[in-house]
Amino acid sequence: MAQRSVLGIGIVGAGFIGEFHVRSLLGVRDGDVVGVASRTSQSAERLASLAESIGVGSGVSAHDDVRALVRDERVDAVWVLTPNHTRLDVVRAIVEEVRAGARLTGIAIEKPLGRTVDEAREILDLVESAGLLHAYLENQVYSPSITRAHEVVWRRGASSSGTPYLARCAEEHSGPHKAWFWDGEKQGGGVLSDMMCHSVEAGRFLLTPPGIDPSDWLRPVSVTASIQSLKWGRPAYAQKLQELYPGAPDYRERPSEDYARAAWEFVNGDGETVIAEGTTSWSYVGTGLRLSFELLGPEYSMQSDTLSTESRVFLSRELGQQEGEDMLEKQNAEQGLMPIVSDEAVSYGYTGENRHVTSCFLRGEQPLESLRNGLAVAELLMAAYKSAQTGETVRWPVDVAGFVPDVAQGTWNPRA
Repeated sequence: MAQRSVLGIGIVGAGFIGEFHVRSLLGVRDGDVVGVASRTSQSAERLASLAESIGVGSGVSAHDDVRALVRDERVDAVWVLTPNHTRLDVVRAIVEEVRAGARLTGIAIEKPLGRTVDEAREILDLVESAGLLHAYLENQVYSPSITRAHEVVWRRGASSSGTPYLARCAEEHSGPHKAWFWDGEKQGGGVLSDMMCHSVEAGRFLLTPPGIDPSDWLRPVSVTASIQSLKWGRPAYAQKLQELYPGAPDYRERPSEDYARAAWEFVNGDGETVIAEGTTSWSYVGTGLRLSFELLGPEYSMQSDTLSTESRVFLSRELGQQEGEDMLEKQNAEQGLMPIVSDEAVSYGYTGENRHVTSCFLRGEQPLESLRNGLAVAELLMAAYKSAQTGETVRWPVDVAGFVPDVAQGTWNPRA
């Protein structure tokens, strides 16, 4: 029997998203975690232990230095999952080690690629100059409910009646897990930066035929966007935010947006006008994280909602419940009728994403969702911020080189 080839994966960043990626590898047959690097040895050791305990790694090394991880001979590719404000420096260090002789096949980088277009472009240039295969880790375009519906709609609907013309994508929850996410400078903005990157890329994916790069099929024409601080800028909730996440900015003085909406107009490969609408919120109070998608065409449509689950449980008020997220990410209650997402890593697309990227890296092929897509998304997001700041529709060609949103500069405060 031929021996199966397995990619040795090095994880850089041992936070919340790192755990999601490690757990997703349960559904990936040709990739194992061989090393973890984090800013603290304790965090790296914790994630390394998780990988070993669930059987997606053996003898996993733990490092407090990314350079040591890259020099580990068992590491074939690295997944960069560090906070946004650290990502450029991490990639610089990885590329320097590769140029010095470290043996790497590829690099996969979590969304968003950069806090600005300039950062995203520099990261792309660094990675390509080192000759590495690269992947942009945008999990939602690998979500099975989306990929399956996308395939069916294009095969049965678009082939007969014409291409789809409207995609609506939304991501909503009650707010991030860590203080740095709430900091406009460290994160690159607010919810538009954090989550609209998902929505616009999912919209581009749905509007593009299977197997084709959205950047080759869709030409951006314009974007109209708005942002607002609806909940967390209110004094009582700004104070609560300070208590929940020490070190986060005071949103009475330096808020980031907790709500954003945008509509991008494109011309598709058939010369037709199409629209991608995105809505994102850190001010949604419901049973948990809600991802919803719609695609409309001449004689067809599709809908998906992660809270419309196959399983639900009911817990009465007589049961004393402790706060937790054991049923659903961003869970806001522990009683009543609750949806159960059976495997969040699968449902949200992390398993499919890592299965595809790992397989491509092993074959020496470039994943379709590349860092070039990450750069395209960065441009679309910065154009949306520009529209929100000016209150005007922004049209292409648009120059966002050197542009830093007011939110990221700490100068945006609609309540001032």
